[in-house]
Amino acid sequence: MPIEQEQNNPNHNIPFADAAKVWGKVALYSFGGPAGQIAVMHKLLVEEKKWISEDDFLHALNYCMLLPGPEAQQLATYTGWLLHGFKGGLVAGGLFILPGFVSILLLSMLYVLYSDTVLIEGLFYGIKPAILAIVAGAVYQIGKRVLKTQAMYVIALLAFVAIFLFNIAFPVIVLGAGLVALVGGRINESQFYVIKGHQVAAHHTAAKRPSLLASLGMAMFWGALWLLPFAAIWLFVGVDSIFFTEASFFSKSAVVTFGGAYSVLAYISQKAVETYGWLKPGEMLDGLGMAETTPGPLIQVVQFVGFMGAYRFPGSLDPLVAGIIGSVVVTWVTFVPCFLFIFVGAPYIEYFRGNKSLSTALSGITAAVVGVILNLAIWFSLHTLFASHYDVQYGALKLSVPRLASIDWYALGIAVMAFIAYFGFKLDILKTIGLCALAGLAAKYLL
Repeated sequence: MPIEQEQNNPNHNIPFADAAKVWGKVALYSFGGPAGQIAVMHKLLVEEKKWISEDDFLHALNYCMLLPGPEAQQLATYTGWLLHGFKGGLVAGGLFILPGFVSILLLSMLYVLYSDTVLIEGLFYGIKPAILAIVAGAVYQIGKRVLKTQAMYVIALLAFVAIFLFNIAFPVIVLGAGLVALVGGRINESQFYVIKGHQVAAHHTAAKRPSLLASLGMAMFWGALWLLPFAAIWLFVGVDSIFFTEASFFSKSAVVTFGGAYSVLAYISQKAVETYGWLKPGEMLDGLGMAETTPGPLIQVVQFVGFMGAYRFPGSLDPLVAGIIGSVVVTWVTFVPCFLFIFVGAPYIEYFRGNKSLSTALSGITAAVVGVILNLAIWFSLHTLFASHYDVQYGALKLSVPRLASIDWYALGIAVMAFIAYFGFKLDILKTIGLCALAGLAAKYLL
């Protein structure tokens, strides 16, 4: 067990078992990529349960947006840690990964063993339009609480334009927003100081001054876990095996995935297809479809890549067994670093929350996040409702335009039904997703 950071006892009455049930819900409802997953957590933790204050949620989100790796999984880990310390973060972050891991493992096995997956395709066909309603709710709910000043609106708009039209790298947008807010706060504090200190400390574990010894112990613990597969592979199958190559490659990928999965998928696709030959052309899109329509982080697509690579180059093992081992290895080296970043960094982020300069910079980042989520929502909508697109580029400006003739009218109908159910009849997330999944199933079998 790692050395825990010193923390005050949580001043709340939230039983750990109740929190674990909610984290299970978050995991099962976490469709639609990071925008949808952040929306689900906000809905359950901030709006319904009121376990996390708005400022606490956004403060945690800001930090996670700065890290490499899947920000939604890291946000789950961070908020779980706020409520119940180390065990809370471990359960919240671990459960967030589990449904997606199981789903993609089963789908990967079906992919190589069977060709008829109409049932699964139908269910996911209906789920994707349902996510549009959940993401729209997140943009509205977070936006109305963050965009309190003209400066915040301007930062959000500029962030949206930068990523949507000019494809500027996400870290550049986030750092730029933080710098603008930091400088702007010194000129006009009222316009930029939005996310303020600990306003609802009773709802979470408040960190004392972090111990350097505890931080080093935590870093060594998670660092050792990160390296564990390398040692096991070296001992049992050798460094020339497919598993060692996959562990090395995806460990490197785990620390460069700033800005979410899309920022690194092109690199992974090129290496997996052209350099290593793990996938055939087009198979990466099939894996991405699995990840987009199953619970969990979108970066979980790397599990499919790991499965296919080991399945095709199994060595002396049965291909299916090798594929399963490849899935486990790739998932392990992808997500263990996420726990390291949160458990080592979160205590310091919480401790320095009272620093006005830091809070002002994070306020600007929060506004930029609203623009980024809006971009993700629009991107997801365009790729859900339209079958084909074409690129338009004028200098640095690049825009993916949907072909109007390719609109999927049935998907649009499901999306409208989801909006009516979610916003009109106030159905919860699971019922909305279930209703739309049945509609998607009907579409695949009857149309």
